[in-house]
Amino acid sequence: MMILRLALAALLLSAVPATAQEAAPPLPAAPAAAPAPKPATVMVNMMTSEGPILIELEKERAPVTTNNFLRYVDAKRFDNTTFYRGVNVPGMPELGLVQGGVKFDPRKMFPAIAHEPTSKTGVLHTDGTISMGRNAPGTAAGDFFITIGKMDYMNADPSAPGDNAGYAAFGHVVEGMDVVKKILAAPRSPTLGEGVMKGQMIAAPVKIITVRRATPAPKPK
Repeated sequence: MMILRLALAALLLSAVPATAQEAAPPLPAAPAAAPAPKPATVMVNMMTSEGPILIELEKERAPVTTNNFLRYVDAKRFDNTTFYRGVNVPGMPELGLVQGGVKFDPRKMFPAIAHEPTSKTGVLHTDGTISMGRNAPGTAAGDFFITIGKMDYMNADPSAPGDNAGYAAFGHVVEGMDVVKKILAAPRSPTLGEGVMKGQMIAAPVKIITVRRATPAPKPK
């Protein structure tokens, strides 16, 4: 009887899984998903009489509008132009925009470009956004503006009635928002400007001296 009990005990011990006797090694962690590559951009440096503004343009997400802006840059048609308009949001003086460019001068304008709405590009009007001035969609050419503060009402809204295409945002200020705010604070003429623009024209327009593609900083070795 004793021999039978010992035999049964040995049989039961041999039937215990190895995992119960010692912990199994942990499974290797699944590799983390690689982050999506950042859309391609290009940098431009805008030198003004108030200081430099470094702007990152969305050449992959907003190619039509970015390429149009770069055409003016490469042809040096923004050189010796101005920021000529400043607009504050009524009741919210910390919000607004400054507008500059060729001031619709036909001698400097290239043909107007197709409109790229924010609903297509995903480039929204946040603080420091550069966007194109226009009348009807498809009339933007060589005049642009930079926002101070978030401007959701400038984004496309397909559900809204009328002209709901918004403005064509195509980049953001990387450095120099202090310069942009200085331009917004510049005194305005009470008499210059027509229609809704009356009282929005900067009395002494801020000079845009040059706009050039910015050379990327060398990568550390």
